[in-house]
Amino acid sequence: MGWNSWNSFANIVNSQIVQEQAKDLASNGMKEAGYEYVVIDEGWWLGERDASGNIVVNPKQWPAIQPGQKDGDMANIAAYIHSLGLKAGIYTDAGRDGCSMYPDSGPKLLNTGSEGHYEQDFLQFSKWGFDYVKVDWCGGDKERRSGAVQYAQIARAIQHAEKITGRKLYFSICEWGSQNPWFWGPGVGGIESAIWRTGGDIIPPIVESLHDPEHDKRVITAENVLRSFDAGLHPEAQHTGYYNDLDMMVMGMRGMTDSLDRVHMGLWAISSAPLMVGSDLTRLSPATLSLLTNREALAIHNDAFGLQPIKIDEPTPGVQIWVKPMAVAGRRAIAILNRTGASTEVKLPWNKMGLKGTPKSLRDVWNGQNVETANGTVSVSAHDLALMIVDGDDESPLEYSAAGDSITGIKAMRRPTFARLQYTNNSGHVVVVPVRSTSGLFTALALPPTSRSEIGTIGLILPRGTADLSFERQPVAIRTLDVYGW
Repeated sequence: MGWNSWNSFANIVNSQIVQEQAKDLASNGMKEAGYEYVVIDEGWWLGERDASGNIVVNPKQWPAIQPGQKDGDMANIAAYIHSLGLKAGIYTDAGRDGCSMYPDSGPKLLNTGSEGHYEQDFLQFSKWGFDYVKVDWCGGDKERRSGAVQYAQIARAIQHAEKITGRKLYFSICEWGSQNPWFWGPGVGGIESAIWRTGGDIIPPIVESLHDPEHDKRVITAENVLRSFDAGLHPEAQHTGYYNDLDMMVMGMRGMTDSLDRVHMGLWAISSAPLMVGSDLTRLSPATLSLLTNREALAIHNDAFGLQPIKIDEPTPGVQIWVKPMAVAGRRAIAILNRTGASTEVKLPWNKMGLKGTPKSLRDVWNGQNVETANGTVSVSAHDLALMIVDGDDESPLEYSAAGDSITGIKAMRRPTFARLQYTNNSGHVVVVPVRSTSGLFTALALPPTSRSEIGTIGLILPRGTADLSFERQPVAIRTLDVYGW
């Protein structure tokens, strides 16, 4: 959760812009709601290196902020962000050239990627004080590289830097979904947590201050938002620290309406997608800010299982019911997405959510009010989204016990299905466990440590079809898998 410079400032990003946005993030209620990263995207360097291969930064673009600092030192802006109680993020490319060879504004720049300097650059980012790094794919794509190979090398460079500095660098893979990163992103290079983009940019940047014909004609539409959501649904790959990235949030930007803001926030929240806001924070309306900081929507987003939703019904074309399993037994988040131009009433099918009978409670997240569950009917306006939380009783699951490093005999499923995995991990650290299934699933689970008397639980979505799982031998014990066949 945080802010990224690209969608509103593109290549013109500089120290002053970042300071203004960070100050707003720290004071407008977003920090208190959990937004913590301030990420400097493309445009922060010119592709020049010194004789030792170190990145050279434009001193005018990134001057000293406090007495005693040197112009052109990126540690300055990282320290300023930290002084606000926030975390700092930076950007590079997996190839030799970066996306500045295709500039949205300003001159064409080459050599803005990190290939050939992975260990050097990521150590430099860590020494500067950055906590997060986004790695784009323009150079890798140009060179026809393998994303799985390049990003594994980068993951190892990040871990090398972390060992030297003791500072964690959160890994954001921006490969655009071109090589199916949901198959290799979880656990790539042995990394314990990561996000990966599942599609192209949600929109081209809208830089209001440029006032040129190209930026002035750009308007966000519902198609932009829904296309990113549709491209981002790979629920079998997402769990325990590994997340599909639907791209930055553009709430409040040109073309967005109150209803489209609700659709955007609701879909990203129920997907546990990264909430990286690309809007100019100084221009957000109170209504947009209220949605971004809605505590119940953020509770859905931050649920401990971190799963994506499953579409359980489409009662009429374009009216969809998406349900997200949550860590609290019997709790589900529900998004009713109305893609059509007419208002609709939807009766919620409790049996398709794996719940017994009528639930105990149903809550409307947008207005913070409880809704009568006996009727279970919800009205949704045209091109809008209702976001609900329901609490009830789970139907009894099918329980499968592990035999060595595998769980077999899992009943074939007609659609992706929710399951809870129990395990013990007495290693004292997170263990990344590669997982393979007979249905073609290859992913990884990051299993946090447990005490000797504790059984850990994570949630995951099993793929459609036969899903017998095999776990590569690790210092953990897989115990049981409870499958909820809805």
